[in-house]
Amino acid sequence: MLRFAFAMLLAGSTATTVLAQVQPGDTDQTLRAMRDELERSKTRLRIENQERPFYIEYRLLDVDVRAVTASFGALLSSQTSRNRFMSVDVRVGDYMLDSSKFTSDDGFRGFIGSTGQVGIDRDYPSLRQDLWLATDQAYKEALVRLSRKRGYIQSLARQPDIPDFSRAPGGPLVKVEPHAEPDWTSRNWEDEARAVSAEFRKFPALHSTRVLYYLVYTTTYLMNSEGTEMRTSRSLAAIEAAADTLAPEDGMALHHYYSRYALRPAELPPVAEVSGELARIGRELMALRASPPATDYSGPVLFEAQASAALLAQMLGPSIAGARPSLSMLPMIDQMMERLGGRSEWMGRVNTRVLPAGVMLRDDPTAKEFKGQPLIGSYDVDEEGVKAEAVELVQDGTLKNLLMSRRPGADFNRSNGHGRSVNLSEAQPAMSNLFFQSSAAGESPAELRKKFLEACKADGRAWCVVVKQMDNPALSAQRQDDFSDALLSAGAGGADRVPLRVARVYVADGREELIRGARLAGLNLRVLRKIEGIGNDATAYAFHQNAAQGLAGTALGAFASAQGGLPTTVVAPSLLLDDVEVRGARGEPRRPPLVPPPPIN
Repeated sequence: MLRFAFAMLLAGSTATTVLAQVQPGDTDQTLRAMRDELERSKTRLRIENQERPFYIEYRLLDVDVRAVTASFGALLSSQTSRNRFMSVDVRVGDYMLDSSKFTSDDGFRGFIGSTGQVGIDRDYPSLRQDLWLATDQAYKEALVRLSRKRGYIQSLARQPDIPDFSRAPGGPLVKVEPHAEPDWTSRNWEDEARAVSAEFRKFPALHSTRVLYYLVYTTTYLMNSEGTEMRTSRSLAAIEAAADTLAPEDGMALHHYYSRYALRPAELPPVAEVSGELARIGRELMALRASPPATDYSGPVLFEAQASAALLAQMLGPSIAGARPSLSMLPMIDQMMERLGGRSEWMGRVNTRVLPAGVMLRDDPTAKEFKGQPLIGSYDVDEEGVKAEAVELVQDGTLKNLLMSRRPGADFNRSNGHGRSVNLSEAQPAMSNLFFQSSAAGESPAELRKKFLEACKADGRAWCVVVKQMDNPALSAQRQDDFSDALLSAGAGGADRVPLRVARVYVADGREELIRGARLAGLNLRVLRKIEGIGNDATAYAFHQNAAQGLAGTALGAFASAQGGLPTTVVAPSLLLDDVEVRGARGEPRRPPLVPPPPIN
């Protein structure tokens, strides 16, 4: 049935969709160089007695970056850079079985390779030279890879019957936006970084701090042998900050972070607002430093809205993607990804219940804002040249769809415009703006908290646990030990989650007491089928997904920084889960510094 459906898809319309064309007076020679070299490759690229390519794709990325880093009021670095990257994909075979998505034991790619850095001058002759060499090598690699892939498939007891590649829905697309030049605004980013980072000097117990202003403009070019031709521009501005310290009682490493994202540099908050937020971060970290260590607990846990959105970002990432993984000659890769939680738990479960009745899950890259807040995961066309679509993933608790790129999966064989990548990495299905909603009105924060305390009292507990904020190691970790702790959290099939701010809530009077070093154990998607309460306080949580090949969405690599992640937003309310295991602090205490810190003011 899947083969028949795929054949019908190939027989569909291949008319070109034109959204925007090159404007008169446009002097950018990049598209002309790509077009001319692509035409030459389509007609002349061939090795005698070997298959000709059936698909050729050129991608180029222009990146302009302004990055300023400061600590304790002192400037650490300030740089402006411009780079251009190129990626060439040549496929042999056909849409059913091609040379892509196969991992062999040979990783050599040669000197220049089909992916790399090229000249930034947008010079026509040099770009054609680079494209020519990269296309030649990509074609030769594709022939070798397909031969090995066919040989490996012949050794399998059950050979794959799912296509390797699908045509773009609606046919080729032409979208050539005006070329955008960077606009860093008239704001003095160095002075701003110094001023806001100086806020941490009010907290002498802090060991290290970092404030990064990261402003980026990108222009992406895409052209393929099917007729797609694109030039799109995007900008993003970020402020990411982190601070760390040690608990005086036992030397436990503690940290906190702040992040703020905008679609343009001019939209970043002013110094006064950022300084106030960093002062709050400092106060919360000092309170955490003075708090007692967590003890083991199992029972009801209330996740406040920001925490629940971050939790869903980690848990849902790999399971809402429907493309099947690469075929691999190395079983250890598949086994490792299973242990890390990087495989979909929902693939093959369409039309079955995966969330409580009444819950809806939708991913919508076309949504621009939520309650007046811009959504950073928005885009019009994905990295494979497919128009973005809103996808109803879960309706009334039942799984109805998955996010798809142009690589078919076991359940769906058509892209819905969710092929995303960073820095020309291989596109894979990933969330954009994910909305977790309930068909019911939801409970107010006060009503949900009351329900939570009643559940605690019914269990005969003196206190229960509320999670106020989840950790983001990509932003908060500054030391090797912090990264080691993040690696440890990848155990238990990727089901251990690391909160940042956790509190005990006492049933008798509702008093809260911060605790440190807690870990949420065994928290997988099955837990979400038994949500006891859903709030009406939906909050937009902006972050960057880790798009590293094979790691996106795992417990090890759910998050990234603005320097190398996919801009994403999760909108979710507070959630009450009835039975969560919280593990207390583990490991031997560390000795604090022998000498107190020098005066910083």
